[in-house]
Order: sequence, then structure tokens, then C-alpha cells
Amino acid sequence: MVYDDEPFHERVARAADAGADAVEFWDWREKDLDAIAAAADEHGLALATCTAGGTLTDPDRSSAAVETIRESIETAADYGIEALIATTGPEQAAYGREIQHETVVDVLSRVAPAAERAGVTIALEPLNTAIDHPEYFLSSSQEGFEIVDAVDSPAVALLYDTYHQQITEGNVIHTLTDGIKRVGHVHIADVPGRHEPGTGELDYATVLEALSAAGYDGYIGCEFTPTGDSDDAMAAVDSRLPESSS
Repeated sequence: MVYDDEPFHERVARAADAGADAVEFWDWREKDLDAIAAAADEHGLALATCTAGGTLTDPDRSSAAVETIRESIETAADYGIEALIATTGPEQAAYGREIQHETVVDVLSRVAPAAERAGVTIALEPLNTAIDHPEYFLSSSQEGFEIVDAVDSPAVALLYDTYHQQITEGNVIHTLTDGIKRVGHVHIADVPGRHEPGTGELDYATVLEALSAAGYDGYIGCEFTPTGDSDDAMAAVDSRLPESSS
């Protein structure tokens, strides 16, 4: 979402110049992974995450979801991508929430052993349904943590997106830090608008300080649309990082 005025693999150099440690992206099937991996290697950046794919909520398609995620695990391992973002997909009108919840747990439980062997983390992401993702199944961080606990694998964690959770439930610092041992990745954007920190209502200096104090040592993904110049937006992020993290 940042540096989207550049051809995709050329954004890697811009991210490196901005001081990033890693880059992430969405669907790997639509990307030139060789070019991205080469650019990341050239500039000394890790490949943090990409999306796994698959619909996790439909019992009739659970086996297809398992195969899709297993393919993504293999690809991630081949390219040194550290984590896969798992989105549940939409609510299924034919099934109640309990069945869909159990199906998500089942799919993630079936792919967890492959992820463990590959050293790849599956990061399950709740999204907001009020603005960006109507009819999406998983919006609550609490239900997300319950799914992670039910799977009970070191390779399955929660992706906590502060933008989505501020819209859905608020109380960001508490819900984020209370479940920190089960958080495998973090996304940030301000509310409203999904822009860089400092443009909305979230006090990101305090949020990020609390995240650091809670012991989180993973990546923080800048999943926002800059209001203006991308370098200025990244500088806004850096200015709010704790001294030990910047």
C-alpha cells in the first residue's frame, strides 16, 4: 500500500531507503517472486509476510482451503517468507457461526504441522466489517485468540491490525498487549481513513511503546495509504517508534 507509484519489485529499494527491515505483500500468486526476492536480498531486507489464500469458513470447501494454504506454505519456505496471512473469508449463509468457527479451527489445525515443519507462521487476521469488509466472518480479536488457542500450534498466531480493531472494538492497547504471546504479526494504520500514524485518533507513540513494553519483537507492517508523499508517511511512523525500536 506504500510506494504504490512504483513497479512492485522496485518498491523494495524505496522501503530499504526509508529504514524498513522487511517488506510484505498480499497475493503471491500475482507477483514476480523471483524479482521481489532478488530485490530484498540486494537491499538486505527480509520478506515478512504474504497472504495464504483459501476460504476457511465453508465446510464444503475446507479440503480445498487446506491444499491452497499448504501450497502457500511451500512457496513461503522456498522464498524465505516468514509468515502467511490467513483471512477467514466471508460468513456462509448455509451454516451457523459455531460450525464456521469450528471449520476455521479444523483448516488451521490441518495445515499447522506443515507450517511447523517449514518454519512458517500462519497469522490469522480479524478484519472490520463496519467499513472495509462487510460480511467477513472474523472481526473480533477475542474470537481470533480463541481460534489460535484451539489450534494450539506454535506455527499459528494472530495478526493484530490496529486499524481494524480500533473500528471493531477499540481498547487497542489492552486487547493487543493482553494477548501478546499469541500475536505473530502487527499491522498499523490510523482511524479514520486508514492513513499513516498521526492522521487520526490513535495515539501511536503510546500504542507502540506499550507494544514494546509487552515484549513484542516481531514485525510491524505499515498497511496504510499515505495521505501524501510515501517517504513522509514512513517518517511519521519512525517518529512514533520507541527509542529501542527506531
